[in-house]
Amino acid sequence: MSAIHLEPGDALLIIDLQYDFLPGGALGVANGHEVIAPINHLIELFQAQGLPIVASRDWHPQDHCSFAAQGGPWPPHCQAGSPGAEFAAELALPDDAIVVSKADTAAVDAYSAFGGTDLSAQLRAREVTRVTVCGLATDYCVLNTVTDALEEGFDTLIVPEAMRAVDVKPGDGTRAIDRMVARGAVPVRLGEIGMTALSVA
Repeated sequence: MSAIHLEPGDALLIIDLQYDFLPGGALGVANGHEVIAPINHLIELFQAQGLPIVASRDWHPQDHCSFAAQGGPWPPHCQAGSPGAEFAAELALPDDAIVVSKADTAAVDAYSAFGGTDLSAQLRAREVTRVTVCGLATDYCVLNTVTDALEEGFDTLIVPEAMRAVDVKPGDGTRAIDRMVARGAVPVRLGEIGMTALSVA
């Protein structure tokens, strides 16, 4: 497809790039570290245009309903304030990034960055009409965030190079991308984004 020109109305959504979701973490995504470099490239492009950058994070209490001890499907992870809940140090988040904490009450889970948060209102306040979504994991929090973004009326781009899947069942990540595209998300390659005069070094 043709180049994606970033302009006012665009925002970058980085999903859950936290230590517990990286290899070696409590709920590590295989090869999850591989998304850091492409996401940092996206951050540079959006920063160069002065566009909003959002970073979501799981921010769970110790007795969160998604944890196995409470009958959930996952081991304890991303507990609020713990080292595992911190953003990866290699992630070049700007100081003015918008941080969205989700699933921060014990009884409610939220895979989507829009779930139980004010993300939609924050984006609308900045007159955002199109979001570019990347991060972890393709088949859970990315999928659900993209689904909600589309339902909220935002044009939605996805960057498969900048996301990785849990793949509980082999192929879950590929199927998740297919589902996002079927709902209206537009897949783009890293090299297609930001190819404007303002972003050419």
